[in-house]
Amino acid sequence: MSANAQPDGPSLQVAEEILRKIYGDDFKGCNVSLESISTIVSDAFRQREAHVHELLELYEKLVEALHLLSTPPGADKLTDANELRTLLSERLDAVHALTTKTIETTLLAKKQESGDA
Repeated sequence: MSANAQPDGPSLQVAEEILRKIYGDDFKGCNVSLESISTIVSDAFRQREAHVHELLELYEKLVEALHLLSTPPGADKLTDANELRTLLSERLDAVHALTTKTIETTLLAKKQESGDA
């Protein structure tokens, strides 16, 4: 978190709950500030949001690519059955490559989320 960024409301609420759980309602014996804990919580939220944003961007790109691959060519584009077979084969290969990469990326994201990476 940058030096001048302030923790947001939800981060402060989570930090307060953490400190209450550890020190009780009166925070007796607590020598850390609510803001220092909420900064840690806020950073974790931001990292999570960034990760989700990256996955959504990947998903959008995947859907766009699959949409393009599933769009039939114009009737005037292919006149030969062999050309059509070749095009369909190339498109299926591309779909396979895209889904394989998506599966790999999803598995990697799951490992990172669970802390196994």
